Amino acid sequence: MDRRKAISTEKKTLSDLKQSCGCDYPGCDYHPADRKNWMSGLNPDKIHVNKIVWPGTHDSATNKIGIPFISRPFARCQSLSIYHQLVRGTRVIDVRVQEDRKVCHGILVTYGIDVVINDVKKFLSETQSEIIILEIRTEFGHEDPPEFEKYLEEQLGEFLIHQDDHVFGKTIAELLPKRIICVWKPRKSPQPKAGGPLWSGGHLKDNWIDTDLPSTKFDSNLKHLSEQPPATSRNFFYRVENTVTPQADNPILCVKPVTARIHGFARLFIAKCFAQGCANRLQILSTDFIDEDFVDACAGFTYARIEGKA
Repeated sequence: MDRRKAISTEKKTLSDLKQSCGCDYPGCDYHPADRKNWMSGLNPDKIHVNKIVWPGTHDSATNKIGIPFISRPFARCQSLSIYHQLVRGTRVIDVRVQEDRKVCHGILVTYGIDVVINDVKKFLSETQSEIIILEIRTEFGHEDPPEFEKYLEEQLGEFLIHQDDHVFGKTIAELLPKRIICVWKPRKSPQPKAGGPLWSGGHLKDNWIDTDLPSTKFDSNLKHLSEQPPATSRNFFYRVENTVTPQADNPILCVKPVTARIHGFARLFIAKCFAQGCANRLQILSTDFIDEDFVDACAGFTYARIEGKA
């Protein structure tokens, strides 16, 4: 009962904050005409990498994980394939793998990494100026896939933007025809080296906390973001995850109803970043079950930045 009361109180806290503060910020009324090509629509010659607000997905490749209606509801964080997430406007993909190169979430397993790679390639073949951050990590409690760095280079080599701190200050046009910043985070294998085709784990950071309390997560996200350097002066990507996680001491353990507690407050979060003076630090904003409004919120903030309105 105490846990239920805490959750109810925190949901009301965010709802009241949204009602009192609103969700207005520079660019909030912008909606890309074509989400599949939203970066292209903002002009690749004007978009610097460190001014993009990247819409991302959390546990991106879990749309078919586990057994339908049995284990899937406890691990699925996205309902769309990687390809359809990219078409919707997602530009940061978060994938976890195990030793046999299959995608996993904890102990549950789904399709092989080749499905992810093929979806990414399909999307790139249909677009011209969209840049993707592809993060692949070995899941906690699992071993690194053998020769995985070599595999990624063989599969994606022609698209890979090499690890170079100067990339952050470049425009999309200056990076083309390369299209993917691939961050590989092994657990035991050596990290990718500077100058190579893959990026080391230190180039994509976050401060994830394990909670199902939406206001607690919201406030933690604001606190940790405010402690970061401005996006234009750092040589790493910083991610904020607009998600909460099911907890064992609460009767609701399925991902979708739990993460829904915070899902609708992404625009409020951006507005609060402006109110608290840390909007210039926001860079990657990720979510479960990504929708069009979430993409528009990020694209609109990016638009405001490149137009000098934010």
